Amino acid sequence: MHIRRLVPDHLESSPCSPCSFHYDPFKKSSFQSYIFKSALLCHHQITMDTSKYRKDFPILNTEDGPTYLDSACMTLRPQVVIDAINEYYTKYPACGGRSVHKLSWQVTEGFEMARDSLRRLMGAESSSEIVFTRNTTEGMNMVANGLGLGKGDKVLTSDKEHNSNVVPWHHLAKYKGINYQVVPAKDNYFFDLEALKEMIDSNTKLVSFVHTSNLDGNTNPAKDIIEICHDKGVKVLMDTAQSAPHKELNVVDLDVDFAAASAHKFCGPSGMGLLYGKYDELKELIPTYVGGSTVVSTSYEGYELLPPPSCFEAGLQDYAGAIGAGAAAEYVMGVGRDSISKHENKLNVLLTKELEDLDGLSIVGPEVSQRGGICSFNLEGWDSTDVAMHLDKKYNIAIRSGMHCVHSWFNSRGIDGSARASIYFYNNEQDITAFTNAIKDTLSG
Repeated sequence: MHIRRLVPDHLESSPCSPCSFHYDPFKKSSFQSYIFKSALLCHHQITMDTSKYRKDFPILNTEDGPTYLDSACMTLRPQVVIDAINEYYTKYPACGGRSVHKLSWQVTEGFEMARDSLRRLMGAESSSEIVFTRNTTEGMNMVANGLGLGKGDKVLTSDKEHNSNVVPWHHLAKYKGINYQVVPAKDNYFFDLEALKEMIDSNTKLVSFVHTSNLDGNTNPAKDIIEICHDKGVKVLMDTAQSAPHKELNVVDLDVDFAAASAHKFCGPSGMGLLYGKYDELKELIPTYVGGSTVVSTSYEGYELLPPPSCFEAGLQDYAGAIGAGAAAEYVMGVGRDSISKHENKLNVLLTKELEDLDGLSIVGPEVSQRGGICSFNLEGWDSTDVAMHLDKKYNIAIRSGMHCVHSWFNSRGIDGSARASIYFYNNEQDITAFTNAIKDTLSG
């Protein structure tokens, strides 16, 4: 008996599984979500208008709203992202890719539209190269555990890495016997390409490096690093948590094999991230978690995995989070990351000019043109955490303190951490003035 399946035009049933659907972004869709409303609202913008964007962020429009300079840790969320998340829970709170009622179709389509938004954020060729994760750390671990690394295989990183790009390699060294080594910096802050060339040998399987540092905002020469590695047959994994939100990114142009990012760094919900991988590389990567949603079918004798990205997305997904991440990606792309980068650097120049000559203040990092929107600093006689608590309590200014999850760099240099102010497109000159005046007042007091 032939059973007719009524599948909406823009969703095609996967040939592998009746419970998995493929989204075709070029077919007409009736789905209306805040993701695409945000795109329409933002993509016509040519120049930065901070005052207008600030209106989009509820916390910045409250009577006691903070001077928020902690965006390298967590960005604020615009109303359009909050609405996109709420829309899922109030209008179509169902499973995606399983049931066939209209609510489920809406979830599936919203989920895949969000994936395509993240594809464009990263500059990838296909949405099949984007895997939803919980955060950058999970994406890095998926690659670390999925490459099948074993005894004697060498992995190299820079010497200024977040713990998400340090601990996985120590862990594999402890339990699998890999050889984890660090490429020493040049002049304390800069990636040494010549040292990289010397350290790559026939056992080197992967070079994993941070694109833009969360410690000091410096951006590593990604294209040069990747070319050196590929010339020697070495794969590359890149941490783009601090670059994807702040500068135009094109993983195809860079030719990077894998890249990971977090939605909470680009105005999206916490607990959502992505892993980009060249499709051929993803096909060879061993999934960390398997189960529901990852298989074509199972039997008592075995199973057949679905192709990427489905084989990496085990179990019921965070649909609201994914849709919120898609809305955030559209919003940030609408603002324009070239404009964001220029705006951040302009404000950081203003901030640095006010602080750099103050007695008792030292800046951690290179000169300001190479620090993006980040200024890490220490005050003589102050613990960095005390600085952050003081600014919060007395001035309602939010910054970060401590080692910023870059313990290895600080520990190797005998530094107890730093205070860190980090800028995003919703910050303005008034924020910078409030911050620098508070620092001057603190030092004079």
